[in-house]
Amino acid sequence: QVQLVESGGGLVQAEDSLRLSCAASGRTFSSYAMGWFRQAPGKERDFVAAINWSGSRTLYADSVKGRFTISRDNGKRTAYLQMNSLKPADTAVYYCAADYRPSTVVVPTGSRDYDYWGQGTQVTVSS
Repeated sequence: QVQLVESGGGLVQAEDSLRLSCAASGRTFSSYAMGWFRQAPGKERDFVAAINWSGSRTLYADSVKGRFTISRDNGKRTAYLQMNSLKPADTAVYYCAADYRPSTVVVPTGSRDYDYWGQGTQVTVSS
């Protein structure tokens, strides 16, 4: 069982930066692939970025590639999403998720692949 708590959202202007954090409970955080998804009002939850258990492999949605960076600190049981050059189109509730995948480079990108979810944190980017 893993419990996830996101933090770091807020209201920023276009081209600003934010860093989201996802703190996990439990001692087996390093056995989980971690993902970030986002959901804008009236839209489906979309994949943003994901990272495998060790941090050796990452994947990004085309819309955020080059602007967002996902990382993790297994010692702190925390995953991060550094978001630079934010755009109004990035406005959404951001969710972190965990999928049990120890010792693999597999990085799932589908929301159905993930077993545990945080409550979400709002990111609003004004123009």
